[in-house]
Amino acid sequence: MGKHHTMAGVTEQFEKAFQKQDAVFAGSKRLLAKKGGKGLRYWREVGLGFQTPKEAKEGHYVDKKCPFTGNVSIRGRIFKGMVISTKMNRTIVIRRHYLHYVKKYNRFEKRHTNLSVHCSPAFDVKEGDIVTIGQCRPLSKTVRFNVLKNEPNQIFGAVRKQFRLF
Repeated sequence: MGKHHTMAGVTEQFEKAFQKQDAVFAGSKRLLAKKGGKGLRYWREVGLGFQTPKEAKEGHYVDKKCPFTGNVSIRGRIFKGMVISTKMNRTIVIRRHYLHYVKKYNRFEKRHTNLSVHCSPAFDVKEGDIVTIGQCRPLSKTVRFNVLKNEPNQIFGAVRKQFRLF
């Protein structure tokens, strides 16, 4: 798991508070002397065979909850699920399908659960996409997972109710 600093442009400023990466010192005299020069950008590899997205290495976003550019480590469970909602800011809802065994009838029943997942700006996620998520520390009251990989939508029609095992 390497930690890297790369040259990137000015960070995006859309919030009231000044957005900066904690791992990069923005007040360096060298950087201030070169006005218009590119600043440093912190990114790292999360491990477990997941590639760091190009947008995380070269992008301008600041997200302290991103597993690639922020202060979050991935540990514990790895899941796959289908995106059913992208209405929240940097958070998506995924639907996980699974089979539950009923001993009395010697059969399986279909079940599902919805999970709130933090989605880094490095990913362009749409409803119907299949995402791989990894467990991390609690990021909010309901969010305990982070998007690690995105596979674009393969299904046409209603996305929400289709039962698919991954």
